[in-house]
Amino acid sequence: MLSLVSTPIWNLEDITLRALRTLKEADLIVCEDTRHSGTLLKHFEISKPLQSFHSHSTREQAKKLIERAQNEHLAYISDAGTPGISDPAYLLIQEAIEQNIKIEVIPGASALLTGLIGSWLHMHDFRFLGFLPLKKGRQTLLKELVEKEYTAIIYESPHRIEKTLSDLMNTFWPEHRVCLARELTKIYENYHRDTLENLYTDAKKGVFRWEIVLIF
Repeated sequence: MLSLVSTPIWNLEDITLRALRTLKEADLIVCEDTRHSGTLLKHFEISKPLQSFHSHSTREQAKKLIERAQNEHLAYISDAGTPGISDPAYLLIQEAIEQNIKIEVIPGASALLTGLIGSWLHMHDFRFLGFLPLKKGRQTLLKELVEKEYTAIIYESPHRIEKTLSDLMNTFWPEHRVCLARELTKIYENYHRDTLENLYTDAKKGVFRWEIVLIF
């Protein structure tokens, strides 16, 4: 069996009882970064074998891992939040389906939903775009967004947020209102609800650090 276990974005109190039970029952815990996940598991006094599976892992590695799930209980956790959203879990999921392995999803924290709900923008129709392409396809996607009638959600790093805000300002207009959510579930969690122009000005000052969810 393959269990996809959601873990906290940052605040450890957000883990669920079901997630803890599943991790304790698993024979092997697969994760993006064994050191990062090891710290989480140590906090909850969970001692299990760890196996890394990250963005550079191959389809063949996924196949070998899922073969173990025929006789063992594998649990997958990402670095933070719900597995399968902007992380390599989809390869394991696809392989598990092909091998007819039972899959269970343990719901929990999600940065994109946390950001959306606190954004002030409408939530009835939204689309998650992950990280915008760095080069190929970026401008094409941005042009398509001009015609959108839904709320768009993207992830961005603090190192690229200035360029992304600039691109969005050129795509829409400087007064277009957006929400930049950062440090979600941390002590200094903040929702910056403002115009693209004002957020771009702040970004040039290096105000925005840590992980960012941008809603527009």
